[in-house]
Amino acid sequence: MIGLIRFFYFLLTALALIMYLPKLIGFRFAFKKHPRYTATAKRRIAIVVPARNESKIIGDLFSSIRRQNYDKNFFDVHVIVKEKTDPTVGIALRMGARVFVVPNQKCKGDALDGFFKCLAPEVAESYEAFVIVDADAVLDPAFVSELNNALETDYDIFLARKYAKNFLGGRENRSIFSNCSALTWPMIDDLGNTYRMERAMPLNLCGQGMMIRRRVIRELGGWPYRTLTEDYELKLDSLLRGYRSMFCPYAILYTEEALEHSENFTRRTRWLTGYKQCDKKYRDKIKKQARERGKYTAGEREYFFGTFPPALFAVTTIVTMAAGLALAIYYLLSGDPLWTTALAELVALPFNVMYILLFAYGVLALFACSDMFRPLGLGERLAMLFYNPFYMLEYLPIYVKSWWRVKRNKTPSWKQTERIQYDEPKK
Repeated sequence: MIGLIRFFYFLLTALALIMYLPKLIGFRFAFKKHPRYTATAKRRIAIVVPARNESKIIGDLFSSIRRQNYDKNFFDVHVIVKEKTDPTVGIALRMGARVFVVPNQKCKGDALDGFFKCLAPEVAESYEAFVIVDADAVLDPAFVSELNNALETDYDIFLARKYAKNFLGGRENRSIFSNCSALTWPMIDDLGNTYRMERAMPLNLCGQGMMIRRRVIRELGGWPYRTLTEDYELKLDSLLRGYRSMFCPYAILYTEEALEHSENFTRRTRWLTGYKQCDKKYRDKIKKQARERGKYTAGEREYFFGTFPPALFAVTTIVTMAAGLALAIYYLLSGDPLWTTALAELVALPFNVMYILLFAYGVLALFACSDMFRPLGLGERLAMLFYNPFYMLEYLPIYVKSWWRVKRNKTPSWKQTERIQYDEPKK
């Protein structure tokens, strides 16, 4: 029995690896130098900041906006709040930003849609693109100018590179949980989105530091997305509308990662719940489009089948470990010494294989975006890499919880998260 289970474990693991091989080979694009464009003109760009009750933290963002090396006459800052009495209003006005009050906002999508519909048409038409930036961000001095450079291309949506804002401050502003969360960004962008760009697939988008051309906003009639992950919703809608997205590694934005495990877990649960909401809303539409065309595009194929290989591997590993544990208990109670073999070959071995693969994935992500992690000491980096497989494995219960929430139509509300106050950011 042990040998039979082990055989099927290695067979299905090998099958999952073979199916995932194109993506593994695609990881090489993470280490390829990205083309750097040079703008032939200065374009007007709008920075849009949803900032409900963010007065304690938005000063860091405004400080970084003041340091932009892009001509101040060619970009404006628009801040969205829920109430006129929000202290953020005064801070924004002193900064010279325009403030928009959107009173009925229940999610970030409401805030953005309210802004776009309040903006006068002639003002909207004066901008080439809109950049969505969260209030907890810090922008690299070349952030806006690099986005202007990217507008030389014909892409519709542009995604900035995310660094961890926690690394700008002292050691007290980061933890092993925030460090592992920061490692997620090169996994998404460097290992994932660079491959998608090469295959002309829509990127996995992030609303933090995302730039959208004016004509896209005009075609959408504002901001029609209302799920918990309106950025992922735009990615799926891009499969229907044909919008092309680009990763801009030279436009750098620093985003805050949660320090505490509980807050980190809550954020990830909210994100995966949003992903399941989007799947429920768009899956049938995308399938119908592919069926009418008679074949899947590369982006549609990845959407429907891209997660199957890792899911097959995860399920195979969990089932093998559960069977091994059950056998070990049975043999132990029967007085059969094979219980140690069952534990070693069906529990310890599959777990170690999974751990080693996730560890290697983390190492790849670290080297793909090594600049981000330079502020960390060697001990912090090693702790992050060795803990990260457990951090990744937490997505299994998070996924089940999120799936159950969406199935029962019980989704978490848009809540204020804990913020960290920083001194003047230093590189």
